[in-house]
Amino acid sequence: MISKAKKVIGSMTMALAAAAALTVAVPSGPAFAIDHVECVGGADYLKIYSHLNGRDSVDCYANSGRTDFGGWWVDRIVTGNNDLVYYDVNGDSVRINRWTDISFPNRPPRVKSIQIL
Repeated sequence: MISKAKKVIGSMTMALAAAAALTVAVPSGPAFAIDHVECVGGADYLKIYSHLNGRDSVDCYANSGRTDFGGWWVDRIVTGNNDLVYYDVNGDSVRINRWTDISFPNRPPRVKSIQIL
């Protein structure tokens, strides 16, 4: 009986050691978080012109990541040096490549969230 317990403890110790070794040996990737930044002329930020309930807004974003956009109606997107995916309130997603300036004069999308790739 003691021999069986020793085998179980030995197996558990080896499994724990292997898990610890993998945790140390496998580096984690860089952490990215999208940032809402001040719009600066000449910067290559993602720039989104939008409106909701009689209010207009111009917002700029930098760095990879995804953030809520609150269901605002988007009138224009200037991607700058960013590949973008926007998710509309209907569940569709649309990818827009970097260096694109697109306007939606007649049927603006209502955007739930945005993601810089």
